[in-house]
Amino acid sequence: MNISASVVKELRERTGAGMMECKNALIEAKGDIEAALEILRTRGQAKADKKAGRVAAEGRVEIAIAADGRTGVIAEINCETDFVARDTNFLGFAREAAAIALARAPADVSALMALPRTQGAGTLEDLRKELVAKIGENITVRRFELLQATGAIGTYVHGSRIGVIVDVAGGDEELRRDLAMHVAASRPLHVSAEEVPADVVAREKRILSEQAAQEGKPPEIVARMIEGRLRKFLNEVTLLGQPFVKDPDTTVGKLVQGRQATVKRFVRLEVGEGIEKKAANFAEEVRAQLQAHA
Repeated sequence: MNISASVVKELRERTGAGMMECKNALIEAKGDIEAALEILRTRGQAKADKKAGRVAAEGRVEIAIAADGRTGVIAEINCETDFVARDTNFLGFAREAAAIALARAPADVSALMALPRTQGAGTLEDLRKELVAKIGENITVRRFELLQATGAIGTYVHGSRIGVIVDVAGGDEELRRDLAMHVAASRPLHVSAEEVPADVVAREKRILSEQAAQEGKPPEIVARMIEGRLRKFLNEVTLLGQPFVKDPDTTVGKLVQGRQATVKRFVRLEVGEGIEKKAANFAEEVRAQLQAHA
């Protein structure tokens, strides 16, 4: 069957599939472009399902902020290799996922993936499957968080692997960026000591008590030791208690107090956090990429 180059080109532009894949799908569909599109989607679904169990621990953190600066989304989108994390198609998918999450505020990742894509037919999940079929790697939207600020949002992205958004009342844009940068570098777990869960404080106090008791000090000395060490622990895990990265002689708490600002909340995401990565060498990754694009 004779399939015109213009029809093949149109199908390729709509799906991102290879030229021969498009031509074969059109032949199978007897020239019907919509039927060929469905064939390619079905094949993409099969490829995506096959790759779904593969570890995707590379990728990027993507941030999208509303025009008013009061609402933001931070998302982690994963792939299998650093090579694909720099691919323009993957970057476009990551940006689209963050933009849709910002615009529609879905409850979770499943709800996000069921939302319509911004261009073309189908959902964000359909777009993901098409991208998996095209690139040849497992791709996932792992997580996202929506921040509705009571103050204003500051952001910082380190490379593309660590991203932070902060909600700060008062201060200025420079302060918000500095605070986001500090969170990226120092990894605090909470804003203030008051936010540290009671069970975490109790566990740490119990450990410190056992350590201090073994040192053979009088009870009153032990009590002071526990109090001092607990204060040190709380400073280490809270944003306001940490030394400011740009001026270690002052704490973040003193910095924001001096600028008449208040930190309401922050979200920090790092690519691959908590994912067990498989060992692989660079040559194998390159070979796999060449085979996928052959």
